[in-house]
Amino acid sequence: MELGFIGLGKMGMNMVTRLQQGKHRVVAYDRTADLIKQAEGVGGVGATSLEDMVSKLKAPRAVWIMVPSGAPTEETVAKVASLLSAGDIIIDGGNTNFHDDVRRAAELKKKNIHYVDAGTSGGIWGLKLGYCLMVGGDKAVVDRLAPIFKTLAPENGWAHMGGHGAGHYVKMVHNGIEYSMMQGYAEGFELMSKSEYKLDLPRIADLWMQGSVVRSWLLELTAGALKQDPKLEGLKGYVQDSGEGRWTILDAIDKDVPVPTLTAALFTRFRSRQEESFAEKMLAAMRNAFGGHAVRKR
Repeated sequence: MELGFIGLGKMGMNMVTRLQQGKHRVVAYDRTADLIKQAEGVGGVGATSLEDMVSKLKAPRAVWIMVPSGAPTEETVAKVASLLSAGDIIIDGGNTNFHDDVRRAAELKKKNIHYVDAGTSGGIWGLKLGYCLMVGGDKAVVDRLAPIFKTLAPENGWAHMGGHGAGHYVKMVHNGIEYSMMQGYAEGFELMSKSEYKLDLPRIADLWMQGSVVRSWLLELTAGALKQDPKLEGLKGYVQDSGEGRWTILDAIDKDVPVPTLTAALFTRFRSRQEESFAEKMLAAMRNAFGGHAVRKR
């Protein structure tokens, strides 16, 4: 199958490579010329602009967008839509808010351009292991793209979730669960790091991969990180979030669904970015005020 591909970052380049391995024709574009050359090196057709990319595709065209969520994706969708024709397809594989998918699909329908949202999980390991794809959009359009999804995903690794936005909705909840799992591992390993038993954390992480009920790919990655740096001395405890956890909590609030584990995990990430917490200084001040408890001055 033929596909235009925009965005050749770590995931995008690996996806293009995997598609080339599946013998698809990929016309690749990125704002960075060196990345276009790299895509050509793995068998892709390079494009010097969005206009050039579209001109090198045969109608009906399909274009996969893999750029940062928010304004970059919004601008790219609008620009690509202005270059496409009726019957063409835009696929957003980034981490878009599902509400934006619903809006975009309606806007593009006025031009008879199809829109598909593809929640993509697999990170930098997707080239080797494949990408889990959660796909939203009209089923007939999704079915047309099945050869692409089958190449990118491992066996049984992609599925149609439902209408527009469903793919990114499921990916959003997926990432919320991921936050919670990661926080659980982090807290457990911190407790063990302070044990009087002087535990071998890399060994324990590896051991738990051997049939334990908490085994997972995340734990496998944890074991690898701990083997490289058992005390994680080379890292700063600063944890970013990409938005999906926040959206999951907002959706849970709208539906009156309690998600305390995810909420705590997200708020812990917020705390990790503070050099010093004003709230914690307030706690110290209050304890000193009502009970004369000792405080530490700067």
